[in-house]
Amino acid sequence: MPSNSKSPPDILRAAQLLRAADGLLVAAGAGMGVDSGLPDFRGNEGFWRAYPAIGRRDLAFHEIACPATFDSDPRLAWGFYGHRLDLYRRTTPHAGFAILRALGERMAQGSFVFTSNVDGQFQRAGFPEDRVAECHGSIHHLQCTRPCCDAIWPVGGFAPEVDLDHCSLRSPLPRCPHCGALARPNILMFYDGAWIERRTEQQFARLAAWRRGIRQLAVIELGAGTDIPSVRHFAESQAVPVIRINPREPEVRHGLALPMGALAALRQIAAATDLDAGQ
Repeated sequence: MPSNSKSPPDILRAAQLLRAADGLLVAAGAGMGVDSGLPDFRGNEGFWRAYPAIGRRDLAFHEIACPATFDSDPRLAWGFYGHRLDLYRRTTPHAGFAILRALGERMAQGSFVFTSNVDGQFQRAGFPEDRVAECHGSIHHLQCTRPCCDAIWPVGGFAPEVDLDHCSLRSPLPRCPHCGALARPNILMFYDGAWIERRTEQQFARLAAWRRGIRQLAVIELGAGTDIPSVRHFAESQAVPVIRINPREPEVRHGLALPMGALAALRQIAAATDLDAGQ
C-alpha cells in the first residue's frame, strides 16, 4: 500500500496501477506544457492574446499553421514558427517531467512518450530521443517546402529574429540545403499534403517494438483535449485503464479521471508512490 494514506482515493488507485506495471506510456497533449508557462491555444481568443499581430489580421490558428502561409507570406509563417522555436528553446520543463521520468525508471521496461506536442520538452527534460514518439512532428527539425526529397534535418543553428509587432521574421529565411527552396518545420500542419513522415514513422516503429515487450502497461495521459483527439485515442487504444489528468475534460470511460493540472496531479502521485513530491 502507498505510504501516504491521506491521498485521495483516485490518487491511491493511480499509484496502485503504477506499482503493478512494468512499463509506463506517457501520452501528452498541449496542456502538459501549461505549468512550464507555455500557451495552450483554445479558440481564437486565446490564440490572438498570444499573437495579437495575427489577431489583427483576423487569422485563425488553422489559417496560420498551414503550408499555404509559407507560400503566400513566408515571413509571417516563419514569424509565428520562429517565435515558437525561440520560446521552446528558452522554456525549462516543469518538475512534472522529472516525476514522470522517475516513475518510468522504477519499471523493468522503463517508459515511452507519445505526444502531439512539437516543442521537444520531453527530450529537454531528459527523456531519451529513442523513447519519444511525436505524432505531429517536431519544430526542432526542418524539411523542404516543395519538398524536393524526403530529407529531414535538425534546425541546428537557425536563430530566428522576429518582429513581434508584426509577427514577421527579420532574419534570413531558412533554406533547403538540397535545392535552395524555402525550408519549413517538419510539423504536420492543417491541410498538409507535404509533411514528410519518415522521422515520425521511425519513432512509431520503436514505440510498437517497446510495447510488444510490456507485460503490464500503465498509461498516464496529460493535458490532451478533444478538439484534436490524437493523444486521447492512442491512450484509450492500449486496452488498459487510463490515468487521465485534465482540469477541463477529465472524463474517461476506462480508467481514472483526475481533474487537475499536470504538475499538481503528478506531485500527488509522486507522494503516493514514495517519490520525492517536492521535485
